[in-house]
Amino acid sequence: MSNRSFAQHALSDWMQGTGPEADIVISSRTRIARNLRGHPFPMLATSEQSSEVMERLLTVPEGGRLNGIGEFETIRLSELSELERRVLVEKHLISPNLANESRSGAVILSRNESISIMVNEEDHLRIQVLSPGFQITEAWELASRIDDIFEEVADYAFDERRGYLTSCPTNVGTGIRASVMMHLPGLVLTQQINRILSAITQVGLAVRGIYGEGSEALGNLFQISNQITLGQSEHEIIDNLHGVAKQIIDHERAARSRMLQESRIRLEDRVFRSYGILSHASIMESKESAQRLSDVRLGIDLGLIQHVTPKAMNELMVLTQPGFLQQNSGEKLTAEQRDIRRAELIRQHLQSESNHGGV
Repeated sequence: MSNRSFAQHALSDWMQGTGPEADIVISSRTRIARNLRGHPFPMLATSEQSSEVMERLLTVPEGGRLNGIGEFETIRLSELSELERRVLVEKHLISPNLANESRSGAVILSRNESISIMVNEEDHLRIQVLSPGFQITEAWELASRIDDIFEEVADYAFDERRGYLTSCPTNVGTGIRASVMMHLPGLVLTQQINRILSAITQVGLAVRGIYGEGSEALGNLFQISNQITLGQSEHEIIDNLHGVAKQIIDHERAARSRMLQESRIRLEDRVFRSYGILSHASIMESKESAQRLSDVRLGIDLGLIQHVTPKAMNELMVLTQPGFLQQNSGEKLTAEQRDIRRAELIRQHLQSESNHGGV
């Protein structure tokens, strides 16, 4: 991977619109939080102590221990611009918290960007694996392999009764956060989403927006993840999430089918109205963009729109984010300039899809 290549293309491999149940499940993610025994956790550590931890953990990729997994690049955040760090956040490759920690933070990134290993985030080490579609078990198995490799050189902070020790008490135990990113316009439009989300929270799962805790569920995208990390085994956590996500998929498919049968004209009007606005608008705010891209994506998945690919929609979801818009423009933009550039970019992409696919 060439230096800064993450900023040159919008789509990581896990965002290509492929994988099982990809019309509903955008991606599956497993994240493992670990800390080193005998070292202050990041929030209490001095710059020197954080730098010591970083250098120790970076011996893993630099020593070739991850070669059996794939090809990796080590990126020290202190070497990145603010815009480049924001692009990494928009691609879900680092957290907003790590983006703000530029002194002694780093990310170890695989060539296809499906593996992102964060150093000195909220915890010393956060191993993240992203897979396309509904592959939560596969993502967990790969993350576990990487965890074993790091444990060969790092003495983890572990308590026999409490499990792995983490900065946030909600991660103590297994240290695992597993999640699926789901596109649920059917449940939203049929007004079932609140009932479904309420039921989800009652079985130990959390619902967040596209960028995790505290973010809004823009574009009908919801991140479903485990809340409990203590008192359950890793396999119990993964199996529980898998089972609940499968039920949500079934409910979403039923809602989409019902809309096609009972209100097809209204559904077509919504989809093509959004497509028309996206194809011709001169100004497009972020929130409206997310919603109208969601409508078009639904139309693609239901076969109402056949000349635009899901991959194009995934790409636009990333390219239209503020960091990417400014990175591609080569300058900082005002809010209005971003809205104008966003609309232009969407028009260009839809026109290109139309030319290649043929209406």
